[in-house]
Amino acid sequence: MNKTVLILGANSDVAKQCIKQYIAKDYSVIAASRNTKSLEDFILENNLAHSKITVVYFDAAEFDSHHKFYEGLSVKPHIVVYAAGFLVDNQNALLNFKNAKQMMEVNYMGGVSILSIIAMDESNNNLERIVGLSSLSGVRGRKSNFVYGSTKAAFTQYLAGLRQELASRNIIVNALVIGYIRTKINEGLKLNESLIMEPDYVANFIVNAGRSFIIVPDFKWKIIYNILKLLPESLVSKLP
Repeated sequence: MNKTVLILGANSDVAKQCIKQYIAKDYSVIAASRNTKSLEDFILENNLAHSKITVVYFDAAEFDSHHKFYEGLSVKPHIVVYAAGFLVDNQNALLNFKNAKQMMEVNYMGGVSILSIIAMDESNNNLERIVGLSSLSGVRGRKSNFVYGSTKAAFTQYLAGLRQELASRNIIVNALVIGYIRTKINEGLKLNESLIMEPDYVANFIVNAGRSFIIVPDFKWKIIYNILKLLPESLVSKLP
């Protein structure tokens, strides 16, 4: 049986690589994004089979449209990937609540809205997995990015509870806790080059996710993740 993957926020660099990798594994993909033209251009540039991809409009922050969006899908998905994301630097978020609010809406509230609708549709016997993209920024509050980090921390906790909610239906929920990626969302940021992962590398962890809840791509980031969890606050406060 040909399975369908719904990718929400499909215009991100990681999501685009997921599209390619899911199609290579013979899945059909519903690619949902506000920027449908960018997705259409991506499909053409990469010679991807149109028969395998459906591009649809989706705005994570338009909460009132989410029920209609889901009911309008031609096929109810087997796998759902929430890859929508928005980032501004901490000072801009602190000085302008509009920026902070947009991060909350895209990174957390939009995910809760649409994933709850999908998860609570018990008539969809296809659903077997939900994958949410989170961040190491949400592991501990740090002065450099705690507003953005708080949205990712909240999203991770939501996914943890959703995993418990869906366990009785044998639906797996994964949270990808991701470090630095070479993507447009990070353009202009001064990042440690040795820690930057490529989008296709991260996408491979999503497409081949197992049963574990927390998935941290790359062994270096796994070490950092575990250190962050164990560090006392006095040392966390000294991190750059």
